[in-house]
Amino acid sequence: MDPKLLDILVCPVCKGPLLHKKSEKELICKVDRLAYPIRDDIPVMLEDEARELPADEEVE
Repeated sequence: MDPKLLDILVCPVCKGPLLHKKSEKELICKVDRLAYPIRDDIPVMLEDEARELPADEEVE
């Protein structure tokens, strides 16, 4: 992922910052507990495509 792109991307739901989890290829919104996938180095910023984080999954 391009670091400049990460600086401007925000959660489409709450407009909050995102955490890049390289190992899972996801962008995480801590507030909404959503994980947006990154496919072929392109973030998929659609709420319908996001994975809801379970309550027991740690968000760093």
